[in-house]
Amino acid sequence: MAFENLLLERDGFVATVTINRPKVLNALNTQTIDEIRRAILELKQDAGVRVVILTGAGEKAFVAGADINELAVQTPAGGQEHAHRGQHVLNLIEHMGKPVIAAINGFCLGGGCELAMACTVRLAAETARIGQPEINLGLIPGFAGSQRLARLVGKGRALEMILTGAPITAEEAWRIGLVNRVVPAADLLSAARQLAAELATKAPLAVRYAIEAVTRGLEMTQAEGAFLETTLFGLVASSEDMREGTRAFLEKRKAEFKGK
Repeated sequence: MAFENLLLERDGFVATVTINRPKVLNALNTQTIDEIRRAILELKQDAGVRVVILTGAGEKAFVAGADINELAVQTPAGGQEHAHRGQHVLNLIEHMGKPVIAAINGFCLGGGCELAMACTVRLAAETARIGQPEINLGLIPGFAGSQRLARLVGKGRALEMILTGAPITAEEAWRIGLVNRVVPAADLLSAARQLAAELATKAPLAVRYAIEAVTRGLEMTQAEGAFLETTLFGLVASSEDMREGTRAFLEKRKAEFKGK
């Protein structure tokens, strides 16, 4: 599948998707959002890919936001459709069933922050700056940023970030739970690849159901989430991977999971 604004590389069980618009700090225009959708759907169906790394080209930005030229001419109906389109693509990432690691290599603002929050895990370069500055344009987050941010860092901190529009440092993002880890900029991709390689050794079905249990469970009461967990546990308990994992443990050897 050919892309104009993305680079897609595969290395064993790991695929790396790079948003490749460095001249505009990897801003998300309509075409780029659609290409991300196509790439995620392709990788979701590819049984040879178990983990995805998502990053931005160049040293300055992961994604510095949406394409302002497109936003400036939106009508009410067009703006709503734009938001729906972005939310749909980010939902595909969040519910892909495979871990998606955001390697945040610089400015991660607006739609970029929303994109990173849709990922399973977020690693940030120590030079990264993260925020939701839409308020400075007379806007609010449109790709479900108001919802994911509040769930990740709490209502008060989310409102402070959204209402001030001020970006925070990578260290502050780590302190409030917005990113999982901060690493030197030179080590970011190697750290992401190391984590991806580790996750790729895990049982794919168990990984998928664990992500589903946590992600969907957050939208339920605890009792409903616990019921979902028992259902998914029952499904994975009947898998070939479970039998291989338990047998390998008893035989004191490394398990070889097939995703079945």
